[in-house]
Formats: sequence, C-alpha cells, structure tokens
Amino acid sequence: MMLKLLKERAMKAIEEEFKLVDFSFALPYTYVVIEGKKGKSIGLAMTLPEEIGEYKNTFTKPSLEEFIEKADSLNIIERTLGLAAINAVSQYYLEVDEEKDAIELIEEEKVAVIGNMPPIVKALKDKNKKVFVFERNPKLWDRETLSDALEYVLLPEMEAVIVSGSALLNCTIDMILERSKRAKKIILTGATAQALPEFFRGTGVTHLASAKVLDIEKALINLKLGSFRGFGEQSKKYVMEV
Repeated sequence: MMLKLLKERAMKAIEEEFKLVDFSFALPYTYVVIEGKKGKSIGLAMTLPEEIGEYKNTFTKPSLEEFIEKADSLNIIERTLGLAAINAVSQYYLEVDEEKDAIELIEEEKVAVIGNMPPIVKALKDKNKKVFVFERNPKLWDRETLSDALEYVLLPEMEAVIVSGSALLNCTIDMILERSKRAKKIILTGATAQALPEFFRGTGVTHLASAKVLDIEKALINLKLGSFRGFGEQSKKYVMEV
C-alpha cells in the first residue's frame, strides 16, 4: 500500500521536534499546520466526502506522529489527516525555486487524466493530445468522462498518465501504477500531492506537480471560510522529478 510506504519514509525524515499548531478535517481541504525551527508549514489533502462511512476515528491525543501513524488506516478521516500530516512535514523541508506547470512535461500523444480536472484536460486538448478522463465521483462527470472502473482496462494503452493526488486517499494509486506500465510519465498532481519526491522513489511515479503555500496565515483564513482556491494566490506551483 502506497500510504504505508509514505508513512514509513515520512517518519524517518523527521529530524526535529515539531509543534502541532493547527489541523482540521474540513471541506474542501483537510489541513495540518506544524512549526519547527525554520518556521511553519502546512500540509493539505483533498477531503473526499463520498468516501465517508461514519464520522468516527480512533485518535486519542492528536499529534503529528499519531496522524502520520494513521495514514494507512482503513478509516478515511484518519487517512486524510495522516496524509495532510505527511505533506506538512514534506513542505517544511521542500525548497521551490521556480514555478512550473505539469502540462509542459507532456510530449506523449495518448494521455490519461485520472480525476476530472477541467483546466488540465483543456490544456491537453489544446495541444491536440488524445485524452481519456477517468472519474470516480458521478457529480464530477461530464459527457466525455469515463468511469474509473475502466482504468483497469484502458491504462495499459496510455503513454502518459496524470493522476490526481486523491488517488492516494481512495487507495487506487497502487492499481493505477501497476496498470500503467507503458506510460513514460506518471505525474501525481494537485494539493494532495505535496509529499517529498524522494518518498516516491521506486514506486513508478515519475513527477510530482503540486503547490507550496507561502502565506500560511492568509491561506488558513480562506480555507476555514471554505474557499476551494483558498491557497491559490498564496502559493507557488512546482513540478519535481522523483
């Protein structure tokens, strides 16, 4: 399970004692804020309400370490806070020099987009790519969207795959990587894909395309007010090779 690997690597990466400043399992993003010697960092994870069975968890005394330990839990609340915590640790250590966009990497013709992300889909079509869009949530379907049930059948044909970081949370990432053997590039993208590139080495993921939040306080206010783009203007997009 990918989240088990990320959990183990995140725990080994921690080099100092962090203070858990703030956290919330919220819409549209769950977040965890930590503070260390260099300052604060925030880790994000898309909240997937369609995955919630019961609003229960087994946390006893919330801490960074307890959140990370639950990252591979079968409970979606625990998993989401766990991944946000892993991302918070990652963002603390991550340095972003220049702003980049994942679309710039795509030279291949046959591209899968897993998770209906309209701006990415449009940009690929503008480059005359043959795009296959897969989505699990029916509320996000459009006329050209394919059910994620078809990923197993069609992914072996794809030359490049762009995957929403939410695939980590719904635990489909392992199957996606296994079925995408032909793909020259497998790019994990979105706010949920904030983990350090080295955490993904040896997994099949080739690039991470996410955003580093620069103005944490302002982003937090917007996130608490339910803004889907709550961290947009306060962040810098990046693409990093694994």
